[in-house]
Amino acid sequence: MPEPPAPAVVGVVLFDRFEVLDVFGPVELFAGLRDKFSVITVGPAAGPVVSAQGVRAVADHAYAAAPPCDIVLVPGGIGTRTLVEDRSFLEWLAAWSAGAAYVTSVCTGSGVLAAAGLLDGHRATSNKRAFGWASAQGTSVSWVPEARWVADRDRWTSSGVAAGMDMALGLIAHLHGEEVAGGLADAVEYEWHRDPGWDPFAALHGLVPG
Repeated sequence: MPEPPAPAVVGVVLFDRFEVLDVFGPVELFAGLRDKFSVITVGPAAGPVVSAQGVRAVADHAYAAAPPCDIVLVPGGIGTRTLVEDRSFLEWLAAWSAGAAYVTSVCTGSGVLAAAGLLDGHRATSNKRAFGWASAQGTSVSWVPEARWVADRDRWTSSGVAAGMDMALGLIAHLHGEEVAGGLADAVEYEWHRDPGWDPFAALHGLVPG
């Protein structure tokens, strides 16, 4: 009998003042399918990283020693404002992401991807409250103001915070089917917004007519 495929490695980028739900919402879902995904965390150094909410998460690896991964996940958070000015970090992120099958972000993490040049020539979205800031980070990006998430080839970006769970389920459905993703949403009692165009927050924040 052939060996089953190895789980896809999801590499989560941690940084000072990341947004907790941006990380642990998607992680809850990917980690719920241990036969299909394994999750690693990377940070400035191996060890604790402080979130925007003050909760610490542990990075498995330092950026410099991060192993290859199949799916990159970059969260948002107030710490993104510093990251987009950190040239050495952006160069590392671009190089590390080059080998991944999918590069994804939650919330203002798309601003970081854009600053690293990883969204050039792609459509993308971001947190609607911070859309102006995020979209200013990449002039070669086609920014979509009204979207729960945007999937453009191997680049998947989501709107604010909780939208990352919808995007993660969308990616799981893309890779393993709607039934698998829907069953996972049911298991965690999450009401999955399956339509990537569903976005009441774009009008709320004046990005499209109300």
